[in-house]
Amino acid sequence: MDFDNLSFIFINASLINNFVLAYFLGICPFLGVSGSLATATRMGFAVIFVMLVSSTCAYGIHSLLLMLHAPYLELISFIVVIASAVQLVEMFIKKFSPALFRALGIFLPLITTNCAILALALFQTAKGYSFIECLVFALGAGVGFTIALVLMAGIREKLDLAEIPDTVKGTALAIMVAGILSLTFMGFAGLGG
Repeated sequence: MDFDNLSFIFINASLINNFVLAYFLGICPFLGVSGSLATATRMGFAVIFVMLVSSTCAYGIHSLLLMLHAPYLELISFIVVIASAVQLVEMFIKKFSPALFRALGIFLPLITTNCAILALALFQTAKGYSFIECLVFALGAGVGFTIALVLMAGIREKLDLAEIPDTVKGTALAIMVAGILSLTFMGFAGLGG
């Protein structure tokens, strides 16, 4: 396995083609959970875990369905695997960190319908990645998602201390900050070659 290729896949997924800031996937938890840095970080780790599990399962499902000549079952299979992985994470967090479970609220089950998770499975199969490449792609996408969440949470926490006109407080300000973050990540496009 070529290390340069793996590092390019990781950097591409985390910075150049960040799922949140370049593809605008996963905006709901991005805007909803980014109010607190601690919650955003934990949500990011949950998303990384779900992406790794989903990527592994999607690779196996894709290979199996190609052997069975039934690729038309991929989408529904991916959705079932993602929902199961999220349920596993939800049960784990509820058992070991009830405070985090309450802090994440509705956004934890929303990982199930997070289009970034499904896009990960679809993108990796469309690109024909090997198993190791799939894991690196999932890790990069998860890290990129976490970076976006943490950056947004840090900025929002700082903005809570600033004097802001009432007309742009709340959702309007969050969307403007997300747009500016998206523009800054466009600067990484030059790394893609």
